[in-house]
Amino acid sequence: MTLTEIRERAIEPAFQLLPAPMNSPEAELMLLAIGLQESRFEHRHQIGGPAHSFWQAEQGGGMVHGVLRHRKTEFLAIAVSDARGIAPITDNEIYKAIEFDDVLAAALARLLLWTDPWPLPNVGECAKAWDLYLRTWRPGKPHRKTWDALYARAMDELSCSA
Repeated sequence: MTLTEIRERAIEPAFQLLPAPMNSPEAELMLLAIGLQESRFEHRHQIGGPAHSFWQAEQGGGMVHGVLRHRKTEFLAIAVSDARGIAPITDNEIYKAIEFDDVLAAALARLLLWTDPWPLPNVGECAKAWDLYLRTWRPGKPHRKTWDALYARAMDELSCSA
């Protein structure tokens, strides 16, 4: 899926399900960069692994279990899941749904970023964005060497639409 398609079909509709302060260029940039890093927006199911969605969430990880239990995001995660027709709202049901529901996955990815105590990095703060990605996604095998180019690609997408 192209970055423009992901923005139009997943991120923008996800932002409509969340409080307005969660919608920002910084948030959109992080969602694009993390999606590129995790799946290149090509794989909704991790190759050789258990993760689901373009943002590669594991059932017991932050984007599923974490946002459903975090005090800042619990009620929002439930509301978003309910709006997307997930019932019952359990880790397992959400985990299954995000493999194919890109809007739900994008909203939960944004909620995971919201759990971080630090403000989102400003657009262009690539190293700080990497640190945020590490803190929130906790990738098992982080690939720093690919981040800068993917982050720049996400920034280019945002600047092309401005």
